[in-house]
Amino acid sequence: MKEIVQKVFSRFDVEPGNVVRVEQCFNGHISRTFFVDVLHASGKKRYVMQEVNEYVFPDMDTLMNNIFAVTEFLRKKAVENGEDPSRTVLRFFKTKEGGLYCRAEDGKPWRMYDYIGGANTYNSCPGPDFFSEVGRSFGRFTKELAQFDATVLGEVIPGFHNTASRFDNFCKALDKNVAGRKDKIPEEIRFVLDRKETCEKIVKMLAEGKIPLRVTHNDTKLNNILIDDKTQKGICIIDLDTIMPGSVLYDFGDAIRFGASTAAEDETDLDKVGVDMEMFSAFSKGYVGELKGFITDEEIRLLPLGALVITLETGIRFLTDYLDGDKYFHIARENHNLDRARNQFKLVADMEKKMSEMEKIIKGFMK
Repeated sequence: MKEIVQKVFSRFDVEPGNVVRVEQCFNGHISRTFFVDVLHASGKKRYVMQEVNEYVFPDMDTLMNNIFAVTEFLRKKAVENGEDPSRTVLRFFKTKEGGLYCRAEDGKPWRMYDYIGGANTYNSCPGPDFFSEVGRSFGRFTKELAQFDATVLGEVIPGFHNTASRFDNFCKALDKNVAGRKDKIPEEIRFVLDRKETCEKIVKMLAEGKIPLRVTHNDTKLNNILIDDKTQKGICIIDLDTIMPGSVLYDFGDAIRFGASTAAEDETDLDKVGVDMEMFSAFSKGYVGELKGFITDEEIRLLPLGALVITLETGIRFLTDYLDGDKYFHIARENHNLDRARNQFKLVADMEKKMSEMEKIIKGFMK
């Protein structure tokens, strides 16, 4: 592996050097990520190099154009704010020919960016205060990009959070019934069909201009924030592959779906599944606190709807894959996707019960 990395490294426009250590990072599930130590004449330096999964991201040009556009914008904002951009924004390197990525001898695409030391990612949340910091970090990311023209970005994954389209895909899978599983899940099917109108809400509001199109991260999980080791503050948002035009409701919703649930998303004991309102409040405090005055009051008011719709969308995607024979999501056991769908639907049902409480919490942070 070291030899391959050395050849790829030599393609990028950085000070020449010898790769002395390659360590694979196993946190990601899509692309292959490596921490690479390079000995330059000026000293040793660490980089992050990634072999991008082109099956998931077939349009590498759009992917990397989006990332470079957003990170360069954020770098300028950091300088304007008197911050050190080397700590707060990922710096990607161009190739010697000016490309945004290169291809190895086997044709696979690679990219490279600076390693940010003295910080780590976390896969589990210690408590509400920490989750509030997560909310603040993602809120600040959105705030800094509030003046960025989202229309210049391409759709890396077309229709990624088009929940109305996800509903249509579900109906098509239902009609085809390729895995012969339709008759086993009448209650789950009815649950989805009864919520067609909910699936259309955010899509319609965006189309009608009732809420603005913004730059969205689209994967607002805890482990996509670098937390400073000393201050325990979020310093940099990472994993920018799904940066696309969208709605802040999507980013808020996915964070709540994942971080404020009382159970893992494949928990089979549905009595354990629900919305932790303390965690919901904690994230909302940090998120809304950063965004007040930078996004519209209507967007803030609708944040709980984002949590409901994205959770419903995720459940629909799991159930669609179950109907299709488990082709998209990796499964570790029989009926894994069905278990995931039931889990998300239970979370949706709990959100529906607590919607007025969630709206009240958000309203309180708007003052």
